[in-house]
Amino acid sequence: MIIKKDKVKKILLIKLRGIGDVILSSVVFNNLRREFPDATIDYLTEPPSRLALEGLDIINEVIIFDKRKRAGALSLIVNIRKRKYDLVMDFYSNPRTALITFLSGATYRAGFPYKGRKYAYNLFGPAERDSYHAADLHLEFLKGIGLSVSSNELFFSLTQQDIDFAGNFIKDTFGQSSFVVGISPSGGWPSKKCDSSKFAEIGDAMVAKYSAKILILWGPGDELQADEIKSLMQHEPVPAPKTDIRRMGALLSVCNLIIANDSGPMHIATAVKTPVLSLHGPTNPKLQGPYGEMHEWIRLDSLDCIECNLLDCPRNHECFLEMPVSAVIKKAGILIKKNKLII
Repeated sequence: MIIKKDKVKKILLIKLRGIGDVILSSVVFNNLRREFPDATIDYLTEPPSRLALEGLDIINEVIIFDKRKRAGALSLIVNIRKRKYDLVMDFYSNPRTALITFLSGATYRAGFPYKGRKYAYNLFGPAERDSYHAADLHLEFLKGIGLSVSSNELFFSLTQQDIDFAGNFIKDTFGQSSFVVGISPSGGWPSKKCDSSKFAEIGDAMVAKYSAKILILWGPGDELQADEIKSLMQHEPVPAPKTDIRRMGALLSVCNLIIANDSGPMHIATAVKTPVLSLHGPTNPKLQGPYGEMHEWIRLDSLDCIECNLLDCPRNHECFLEMPVSAVIKKAGILIKKNKLII
């Protein structure tokens, strides 16, 4: 099927799961706006990602799918059908979103050709997911359904109030000319989270090498680890204040450099264009690492268990605990040099 672009007036994008996944899907936004300059574009996602999208010029409305509500799926399908979308792009393509797409009534229904879900779509993205970075996979999706690609920019919504809050916090806490390194211990699975002791060593090494000021960025569930990193560091770091995800994004945007796990905050940092050094163990940085040439990643490839993709480590978390701090600092140096962070 070939999309008749002049017939597409209303578009729905679907991506559930975490904030990082949603941010990586935003790589399609500029491309869709160029292909469909007058179309209305809505986005269906889960509650945590609302603030990441609301306020972006390209998104007309963020529709929330709350799995906790019993009648949520049925009422959502009715709501979507009433909106009369011309094109639905299901970037998630699980059984539930496939059904939503199928029942949407849209002329053009695009998704990944997974077993048991092909019935829902008449346009298909690539069958092989592990050949592309997660952001590039979305661009390949566009190409697969006959749309052109010229932009690889990611998006995250920030208000001027958020930006002012972050700028004032950094100025009041560290002063105007400090070299601020953000450390983010967040991570969706326990095995993806670098140990507090290693983060503390890295933070102290960045202070010793670059006279850095360390800001510990944390979200729900990270409080104990943030406190632990602070207590283990020899140099005094500053824990960020409690924020929502948008204000955390603003704080990420005003840091000079971010050191983070494979996580939502890591992807937010790439979207707000702060250089990122990501630490990897169970995941593949070539597929899930920070997106773009301005960033760097590191992992201990010599381990036989590297890239295990296990949620919990059955061993001793060697992928992080045995990661040489000197190697991390070397990577940070590469990041600093290529982004001209210190002149």
